[in-house]
Amino acid sequence: MPHILLVDDEENILHALQRLFKSDGYEVESYTNATEALKRARAAEFDLVMSDYRMPGMDGVFFLMALKQIQPHAMRLLVSGYTDLDALLGAINEAQIFHFIAKPWSDYDLRATVAHALAHRATLAENRRLADQVRAQEDKIQRQNRLIQELEVQHPGITHVRRSADGVIILEDDDE
Repeated sequence: MPHILLVDDEENILHALQRLFKSDGYEVESYTNATEALKRARAAEFDLVMSDYRMPGMDGVFFLMALKQIQPHAMRLLVSGYTDLDALLGAINEAQIFHFIAKPWSDYDLRATVAHALAHRATLAENRRLADQVRAQEDKIQRQNRLIQELEVQHPGITHVRRSADGVIILEDDDE
């Protein structure tokens, strides 16, 4: 079950988001204080974090940038009724925010965005797993190649297989 962290200084917004996401089966934690939310993020892993843009003390962009340092693989969403496009674009780039959601939101669009973000996170995790697997296989191949080279140094020609025209392996020298 995906674990979602919500941060907004307005409790009524948090309650609405909690109801929406809990009804979809997500595990949800919410905070009105970004500093407390960061403290929690140091103790628990979240799949997705959604923050309001304008909050007292720490704005959503700074919060999401700090969260990225703690949990780089958590998907980050920014929610705001604030419409300064230049500031929002800068925020999206700085904190590498997956998506911006305007207040008021459509429940359907919000659910689709969260599902898309979680699917994207799963794809990235699978890509990391496969890349790790490829690196492990490459290391194994390199070790095997080193062993073959060492064997060839100790016993020249041992790694070369002689075959007849029909593909049969030749075990004895013809010179004898």
